[in-house]
This record gives sequence, C-alpha cells and structure tokens, in this order.
Amino acid sequence: VKEKPKAMPLAMKRKRHWFEAFHWFKTSGGFLVIGGRDAKSNEAVVKKHLGKEDFFLHADIQGGSACIVKAGGKEISKESLEEAAQFAAVWSKAWQQKIAGVDVYAVAEEQVSKKAPSGEAISTGGFMIYGKRQWFRKTPLEFAVGLLPEGNSFLAMGAPPKAVKKACLVSFVLGYGTRKRSDVAKKILSLFEAKTQGKRPVSLDEIIAVLPGERLSIRE
Repeated sequence: VKEKPKAMPLAMKRKRHWFEAFHWFKTSGGFLVIGGRDAKSNEAVVKKHLGKEDFFLHADIQGGSACIVKAGGKEISKESLEEAAQFAAVWSKAWQQKIAGVDVYAVAEEQVSKKAPSGEAISTGGFMIYGKRQWFRKTPLEFAVGLLPEGNSFLAMGAPPKAVKKACLVSFVLGYGTRKRSDVAKKILSLFEAKTQGKRPVSLDEIIAVLPGERLSIRE
C-alpha cells in the first residue's frame, strides 16, 4: 500500500499590506521604503505615494526602481536614507550586472516632476529631477532576507543587512551566485520553518517576491 504524500503546511493567513505590491522594507529607524517593480509601478510609486517631506531615491544607472522613503510626519534620519540608497542600488540594473557599488541620489518630494521641458516627452516611469541632489557614492549592493514578526503572523522582508538584522527574527545575507532564485527561496523557507517549529510562516511566493536577480548565493 502506497503511503499518501504528506500535505505541505499552509502559510499563516494574514491580510496583505498595500505596500507589498511594491518592493519594500522598513529601515532601522522604522521608516517605510517602497520601490517600483517596473515602469508602470514606478509611475504609481511617485504619483500616488510620494508625499510632502518624503524623499525620492534612484540609482545613477539606466534602469532601476523609483524608491521613496515615507516620512510619516517625522524627520528622516541619515541612517535611514543610507539604507534606502542601498535598497535602490540593489533594485537597479547594477545587481544584474554584478556591480559591487553604484552611485545613488536622493531628492525631496518637490524636486520630482512629470513636467517635461518644452518640446520633450517623459515616458511612463520617467521623471524630471530639479535642483541639487544628495549623493550616496559607490553604494554597496548588500542585501539580506529575514522573517519579520507582525502580531501573530510574519512577513518576508528583503533589505539592507543592517535593517533586516535589527527587525527580523532570523536573517540571511544574499549575494551574487549560481543558484536559481526559486531554489534559494525554498532553502530560505526551510530555514524559516526551522525557526518556527515546522510552521510555515510565509509562502514561497512571498519569499521569491523579495529576492533580487535570477541567480543568487545564500550565507547561512
């Protein structure tokens, strides 16, 4: 008699947050950072979510995520801006090109515009930046993924190692590698489950959604 295959544990049910439609993380200072996943998503990030006192960041390379740090009524710290710069660096073409570091700039909300100079047009996901930029030179492309507790459930959070280590129950640093993203996600999920006594704290898709690039390595 053949044994029935064991049913896979289901991920804990929870209500999805609006920011999970984007790349996202929470800085060491508690500020929410979101970034577009593509041109259309970049457009939504800026048009719908860039508010007064927020900051806009983008890697100085063709192709990348439009990222914003939500102020939430507080003054955004330099540490949080540096972490957001790392995030913008990772979610740019620099990661695909396996670059060690890339310049990233930050500007205030009022410096970002969809209005093009006379006779020019701005494509979807594109923006004009006016005024002086705050530069984060040679920002290292360092990234980690962790299990973020939230009430009785968890979120998978991908972010700069410092932010992940501070906020998450368990974290793992990622790098360029040869393993498929899906295989790395399965390994991370098994490590998460080990930390939660065999329970499935998040789904495999949630982990895949926060991993950059197609080929990765994981440091356990």
